[in-house]
Amino acid sequence: MRLTSYTDYGLRMLMRMAGAPDAVLSTSDLAKELGLSRNHLTKIMQHLARAGLVQTRRGGGGGAALARRPDQIRLGEVVALLEERHALVECLAPGGGCCSLDGRCRLKARLRTAEAAFYAALNTATLADVALPGSDC
Repeated sequence: MRLTSYTDYGLRMLMRMAGAPDAVLSTSDLAKELGLSRNHLTKIMQHLARAGLVQTRRGGGGGAALARRPDQIRLGEVVALLEERHALVECLAPGGGCCSLDGRCRLKARLRTAEAAFYAALNTATLADVALPGSDC
């Protein structure tokens, strides 16, 4: 399974936030520190805020902070959220897409099982386990 850059960047951002769980970090500062696009991170931050994983504040002193303690946020939960629009294969997407093998395919169930195992393995760890301290740069 290959994660999208959207999920990769979201994980990096959350790992950094988990390294300073009481801090309010701006998207601009995170983008600069992680070497990523501010606009891209802003979209991801909004997604994470809508899902209740981060809290955002506008204005002076604004930014984002984790909405829960890092040890309460499971990695599988985060990846599933960020990958929700990207099915492993088309037939596993909501609505199932169009498959010429539908009804005859013996792969789909195995892929579902593998995907569930992937998320279960990630859910054995939390953001606290992969927290990333701030850069000294």
